[in-house]
Amino acid sequence: MLSHPSSKYRPFPPIPLPNRQWPTRTLTKAPIWTSVDLRDGNQALAQPMNVAQKLEMFHALVKCGFKEIEVGFPAASNTEFTFNRRLIEENRIPADVAVQVLVQAREDLIERTVESLAGAKKCIIHMYNSTSPAQRRVVFGMSKDEIIRMAVRGATWVKERLSRLEDAGGQVQLQYSPESFSATELEFAKDISEAVMDVWQPTAERRMILNLPDTVEVAMPNVYADQIEWMCTNIRNREALIVSLHTHNDRGTGTAATELGLLAGADRVEGTLFGNGERTGNLDIVSVAMNLYMHGIAPGLDFSDINGLIKMYENCTGMTVPARQPYAGELVFTAFSGSHQDAIKKGLAERERESLNPYWDVPYLTIDPSDLGREYREVIRVNSQSGKGGVAYLLESEFGIELPKEMQREFGPIANDLVDALGREVRGDELKAMLWKEYVDRTAPWELIHFHADGVDGTFQCRVSLLKNGTELKLTGTGNGPIAAFVHALQAAGAPVQKVANFKQHALSSGTEASAISYIQLQLTDGTLRWGAGVDTNIEIASIKAVLSALNRAG
Repeated sequence: MLSHPSSKYRPFPPIPLPNRQWPTRTLTKAPIWTSVDLRDGNQALAQPMNVAQKLEMFHALVKCGFKEIEVGFPAASNTEFTFNRRLIEENRIPADVAVQVLVQAREDLIERTVESLAGAKKCIIHMYNSTSPAQRRVVFGMSKDEIIRMAVRGATWVKERLSRLEDAGGQVQLQYSPESFSATELEFAKDISEAVMDVWQPTAERRMILNLPDTVEVAMPNVYADQIEWMCTNIRNREALIVSLHTHNDRGTGTAATELGLLAGADRVEGTLFGNGERTGNLDIVSVAMNLYMHGIAPGLDFSDINGLIKMYENCTGMTVPARQPYAGELVFTAFSGSHQDAIKKGLAERERESLNPYWDVPYLTIDPSDLGREYREVIRVNSQSGKGGVAYLLESEFGIELPKEMQREFGPIANDLVDALGREVRGDELKAMLWKEYVDRTAPWELIHFHADGVDGTFQCRVSLLKNGTELKLTGTGNGPIAAFVHALQAAGAPVQKVANFKQHALSSGTEASAISYIQLQLTDGTLRWGAGVDTNIEIASIKAVLSALNRAG
């Protein structure tokens, strides 16, 4: 990298907008959404989708609720043209969905594009030409006036062919993009857009779409918002326009640019699922729609089966959704940090109880994962960074094991040490195996052979057979309950047990083979505390096993 990048690169000039309004506005409704997955997204793939894959994605986009879908560049290849014809001829386009097609301002391409739309009930013809200084100089070698004449000729060729579609009952909307708008002088962008408007003659009743793309991010998102507000304020006949945004992500701020552009007065948004697109990608429509959703604004798109949508997307495109992709990634509703896990666990528990607060307010989770078809068991996962809260949550959510809080404090560090030694994330069944090895399966030096207790008037007597280091002991004890009687028997045998400090038990499963798990904390004669756990179909025996577990863990 250069020590002095200013010798090679220059800052983008600020936009003269002294009375800008967008910073004080708030979004209150969703924009018009347009998917460009099948065109902009598809052209960015190393191996473009075939017709079958494009059909699968088209139907998935319709299912999500998109009413405008850019289906391709039909003049670019036979595959693109064939796909368009199949959609129309096989009647695959719902009556309320408009298919959008892209075309450059060239007569032969416009002719082929119109041919591809024959019989379409509802469509958008999207014409564009590049307008930035670099494009004018490097690609076209044309002046501003020549670029305007190119756009006007293209608009005229489109208009001359509209009757072929409309006379057959088609509803056609026109769209123009001064491509590379983000790097184009605003006055020139206005002039060329108005020149196209003069040809197409849009009205408030029949508006045209003016798409102002952030084709390459060359400035901060607030600058793009200034550009959009300037155009909305200064262009002629604003009421006859649907102002549209099409952002890319070169600076990593495509979402921000879109949201600020909507504040600046735009009506419509083009983008792709999960941000697939050229270079660093297009706008991720899922992110913007869900950002609205988390603020209580109905986005008009349904992502309630996000896992199914991801599977379709990855199968059709060969791309993968990154694990940290907002809202959609595998890990976005996952916490590894112990403090985060504990806060999430408590927040979810509060949601289960009666609450006067109807609004979602769970720490570290901006939305309810179930709204996207995710399950709470996916929320907390465990690795070496996790704490007792994550361990406890996973055991409870997957196996119904409700560790007492004090026991969580004891087992959490034990589990974390074991996980740290593995050096990876662990599954719930692996955590359960750790718990069983540490507590339930402890049978040395003390092991239960037989236990029986009888009680009269609140006094219990027990008879118990144990193995201690392989030697059988037959003991008796008395107490105000079976556990107390057993502790008394152990004390008489010289075991270092002072009393039971904590006790909890619950069912693990239901049915004829139902098991119970008991958790017991013993205070030993030296004052230390040890937890134990026991599992048995007999709840009384489970408790006795828990006492021996704690005793065996005392060493």
